[in-house]
Amino acid sequence: MSPYLLAALIAAPWLLLPLVVLLRLRGTPLLERGPATAPANPPRVSVVLPARNEAVHIAACIASLRATTWPDWELIVVNDNSTDDTGALARAAANGDPRVHVVDAPSLADGWFGKQWACHTGVQRATGSLLLFTDADTRHHPELITRLVAAREARRADLISVSGTQEMVTFWERAIQPVVFALILTRFGGARAIEAARDPADVVANGQCFLITREAYDAIGGHEAVRETVAEDLMMAQCIVRAGRRVSLVLGREHLSTRMYDGFDAIVRGWRKNVYAGGRLAMKGGLLGRVLFPLALVGFPLAIALPFLLLLPTWLLYLPTLHLASFYAALAMLLAFAGAAVFGRTPVWRALLAPIGALAFAGICAQAIARGRQVEWKGRAYTSA
Repeated sequence: MSPYLLAALIAAPWLLLPLVVLLRLRGTPLLERGPATAPANPPRVSVVLPARNEAVHIAACIASLRATTWPDWELIVVNDNSTDDTGALARAAANGDPRVHVVDAPSLADGWFGKQWACHTGVQRATGSLLLFTDADTRHHPELITRLVAAREARRADLISVSGTQEMVTFWERAIQPVVFALILTRFGGARAIEAARDPADVVANGQCFLITREAYDAIGGHEAVRETVAEDLMMAQCIVRAGRRVSLVLGREHLSTRMYDGFDAIVRGWRKNVYAGGRLAMKGGLLGRVLFPLALVGFPLAIALPFLLLLPTWLLYLPTLHLASFYAALAMLLAFAGAAVFGRTPVWRALLAPIGALAFAGICAQAIARGRQVEWKGRAYTSA
């Protein structure tokens, strides 16, 4: 057998994986291709915005939501017992707009995660037949709600979430975040894969921005049904499918942007809290799947880094076939991350950070596994279901 062919066979998993992911993403709709005008009798959309210690983001987020072109809406900002100026800044950003309501969440109830408790509090004030849940670190294009409502109807979805632009500023954001998103895309795919899923474990939603009908929300028990899990968006999507309903996804690069974490420490704290405790709930295979999940979780980023790590040793030890296989696999990973950078409208050179980000993320996963179901976030400690 030709050494080139043998090297290609050894590298086949790395060569095929990007193609599989592309196929699973095919057919995911783009918000910018949907209608930008509201129908004649638009339903009311209640936007629920939970916020705990979001003084840095809250004013800009509210301003972007108030600029919506959707004609019938209300915004309910829930100040979740913040220890900073979130509440005061939210009221100032409302600027007397009667459609914006800033409420203070009661003290956290036993058995609840803070975000779910805040969302639950906000829904009690909501009057819309459609509920839009979003995070304070998001920025919304004025046409987002209009296009998202249309996309939900077109996809016949009870719950539809938006995958928008991820703002990455620091070195570690640019290195680690694309690896995390690659893991999520590989596991769940795009709209077609999510819509076709029959197993609840095969669906996901983006808690940064998702729209759900009030009827479906009430039917599954709302946020109370997912009150004890760190990955409330994932579990809410699973509840929808378990109830025989439909979940979908839309790409909104032009209409939603989010900066999830501002630097290395925030990335570690953020992904450490939910990558294992939440991710284990999306693992298939019953008990065996749960047992193997830690290996799969750490193994994915290590597999990305492995070809790069082997390039020098296989050359020094004069293992030409393995060296060539490592080269093929590393090139495939670089091209995959370069393609993702182009799609995300970020510089192509950032693909070179993939092996560094993969190793760092593997370390974060190991820390998350060591913590198990114990979660710390924004000054609160939880035990995830």
